[in-house]
Amino acid sequence: MLIRELLYSSKELRIKALELYHQAHAGHIASTLSCIDIISSVLLHKSNVADEFILSKGHAAVALYVTLNKKGLLSNHELEQYYKNGTRLPAHPAPGSVKGITFATGSLGHGLPLANGIAKAKKLKHEKGSVIVLMSDGETNEGTSWEAAHFASKHRLDNLIIIIDKNKIQGIDFSTNVLGDTANFKKWETMGFDVTVINGHNIVEIINTMDEVRRQFNGRPKLIIANTIKGKGVSFMENTVDWHYWPMTDEQYQQAINEINKV
Repeated sequence: MLIRELLYSSKELRIKALELYHQAHAGHIASTLSCIDIISSVLLHKSNVADEFILSKGHAAVALYVTLNKKGLLSNHELEQYYKNGTRLPAHPAPGSVKGITFATGSLGHGLPLANGIAKAKKLKHEKGSVIVLMSDGETNEGTSWEAAHFASKHRLDNLIIIIDKNKIQGIDFSTNVLGDTANFKKWETMGFDVTVINGHNIVEIINTMDEVRRQFNGRPKLIIANTIKGKGVSFMENTVDWHYWPMTDEQYQQAINEINKV
């Protein structure tokens, strides 16, 4: 997909995501809105068939679902079954039923260890392609994330690309009030990562950064810290802890759609 098409699709994907959440009367809306630009940029622009993508912050599954729909891997009918009885598209991604979803995620801290395993296997088998894992900044509180980070550095997994959706809010509070800033540039650089900081809502910057890090094979795993806004594009959701979980009323849904359409 061309960059200009992707820029237009950003609004379309947000609206589609809001529609799904409203129909299901489900939460985790703001988490999807903070990372939807990242997921669509990675999966829709020059995606490499040899790459593997893991959405570790599984509570933002709707961002992945609408992107896979745009990519042609999910039909409109399948997308409309989100969160319904018997669906293949539950609130958190389930494995084995949809192309592009390899693992069940949502219990945070598992995506990076899984990505490590795939990246290491690619190295052993001399396979091409990168392993890309999208994490939340709150997820970097998890001990499994730190253990996996040290493993990636020790085993020189330069085919591993971690993207942290740094919206600075997690389930119960602002991240600095919980365990501090564990998605910190210096912490990860000290562990042996090549670290880049970007605007996670600037599609051109996301694409250019991904193109650059894909070409770097220097024995160091890659980390992209994407600064984002939780609830991006909807004024009453932006930068609030409450909208980690709340569903929308009919009135809130209409306001959210109106605000997205005005951009």
